[in-house]
Amino acid sequence: MKKLSLLVFSCFIGSLSFAQQTATDISIIPEPVKITRHVGLFTLPKIVVVQSSSQPEMTSILDLLKKKFSTAAGKTVSVKATAPAATIKLVLNKTANAIIGKEGYLLSVNSKGITISANEPAGLYYGVQTLMQLLPKEIEGFEVAKNVNWTVPVVDITDYPRFVWRGLMFDVSRHFFTKQEVKHFIDDMVKYKFNLLHMHLTDDEGWRIEIKSLPRLTTVGAYNAKREGAFGDFIPPPADEPRTYGGFYTQNDIREIVKYAKDRFVDVMPEVDVPGHSLAAIAAYPQLASAAGADQYKVRSGEKIMDWSKPGHPALVDNSLNPASEYTYEFLDKVVGEIAQLFPFAYMHMGGDECAKNFWEQSDQVKALMAKENLKTMEEVQSYFEKRVEKIVESKGKKFMGWDEILEGGIGPNAALMSWRGIQGGIEAAKMGHEVVMSPTTYVYLDYMQSDKITEPPVYASLRLNKTYEFEPVPDGVDAKLIKGGQANLWTEQVYNFRQVEYMIWPRALAVSEAVWSPKAKKDFTVFFPKVEKQFARFDLSETKYSPSVYDPTFKAIRNADKSLGVTLTPEVPGLDIYYSFDNSSPDRFYPKYTSTLLVPIDATQLKVVTYKGKQQVGRMLIMPVEELNKRAGK
Repeated sequence: MKKLSLLVFSCFIGSLSFAQQTATDISIIPEPVKITRHVGLFTLPKIVVVQSSSQPEMTSILDLLKKKFSTAAGKTVSVKATAPAATIKLVLNKTANAIIGKEGYLLSVNSKGITISANEPAGLYYGVQTLMQLLPKEIEGFEVAKNVNWTVPVVDITDYPRFVWRGLMFDVSRHFFTKQEVKHFIDDMVKYKFNLLHMHLTDDEGWRIEIKSLPRLTTVGAYNAKREGAFGDFIPPPADEPRTYGGFYTQNDIREIVKYAKDRFVDVMPEVDVPGHSLAAIAAYPQLASAAGADQYKVRSGEKIMDWSKPGHPALVDNSLNPASEYTYEFLDKVVGEIAQLFPFAYMHMGGDECAKNFWEQSDQVKALMAKENLKTMEEVQSYFEKRVEKIVESKGKKFMGWDEILEGGIGPNAALMSWRGIQGGIEAAKMGHEVVMSPTTYVYLDYMQSDKITEPPVYASLRLNKTYEFEPVPDGVDAKLIKGGQANLWTEQVYNFRQVEYMIWPRALAVSEAVWSPKAKKDFTVFFPKVEKQFARFDLSETKYSPSVYDPTFKAIRNADKSLGVTLTPEVPGLDIYYSFDNSSPDRFYPKYTSTLLVPIDATQLKVVTYKGKQQVGRMLIMPVEELNKRAGK
């Protein structure tokens, strides 16, 4: 970049150095509404003076500034109510700016310092998160960085979110994650302006929230037998094997998590997944099931309990609550009542997905219910259940939400819908006048593999970063006012620890953040991905695990007319060189470079590939067995 003469102003609050700069030195995710780059850099002084009010909502904002500047930059932060020459001014507008709304902000950097203004403290918080991305990457470190020029580009930014619902779902049921890990999850998501944490608290593998009136939900339902490997195919634990793997959140834990999130302008939505996915509850209270013999059931440890190869995915054990039993609704009244007191958020998610109905079909109680209520199908039976649960939720002052299966048999009058099996369910619900959050597997299921299955924990589908970036929450022909926003989901069957949580979330959640915050017209993957690469450097400094799979090529096996085996390698992003070997050695950039379809040597057993950007290795060494390529190519 061509340099101009430097003009330096020095005073106790800092200095401004001018240089010919372009917008390319600004890299912010999610992309702001408007960025106007000016010439120059503002240099932070040794003592950073922050002008701010002292109202309680400002505490987390000021704590963030203090922590970052002292830990990484080695600077002293002084907060004053009035400071005309402040380094950073945090200004709450006396007259609301109608353009930026409740969560937007204006950020201005000039020769005198930095000013962030907003209508509400949430906007100031997001403005400070943007400021962190304007600073050198070393701001993400855990120790004072040496030889860093702590400068900020001279810039004006106008920014506000596209949607009010910007969510991430964290499944803490399949594997239990500690209270501290949930807080860490919140700290990571707010960097990219997510504002909704959806906690999937109950499932077949564990009940994770204390219900004081139903203590067996946690003494029994929160624990199973530890297994590691390919979830879903584990050997069923013997009856006498200790069940000590798991855990739960006490009600005080939940209050602490909710407050921690609120201080960071995040709402927390609980999910109790019923009527299906309820084996942990049934193991604790067998009278919830419609099947005989449920008193012998145990919390699932990852063994097979449903047959996904058959229509309706019949259950091998009854993991669905009995919709014909009044005890079920008395149970749910207690559960919903206690949970509603813990979560201030207006919505409560009650699941509704993947409910196996084969045990209902065999139940005399259910048959009697169908005759009494004139229900013709099992879908109508579930609809009967959902509408009764909706009334329970509403009686506790909350709004009922469920997965898109709640449409089947007839959706309740006031229900909100989360569309996961694609977007069609969301379209249908919106056209009926219901609120919708889009969360389709097609784009935002973060449990899916990110690269070829030879490198990833086995899951039944793949989802690349560039596909996630295509996520658009508002379908054509739908009233946008009914689409509250979008959400990405991390199911954790194959996620055993928090480092793997990070690996699965990042960088794909960065793509989701732009889908739910940034203007639709500004979305551009060719602009987005270079920003992602800059975030990788920040992740390294913050010791956040992330997936480098965007650098992994896609393998396509080809059976040629002469029965020989070919393979094509397709990079996900431009600018990569792929090098390969068939001789069992590990290639680097001095090996053959891939340029067109490869012919697999007749006696080769494996293909190794690695990707470079120029002289720098960016991709992992991938080892593709030739046997696997032959399977994919077919006869």
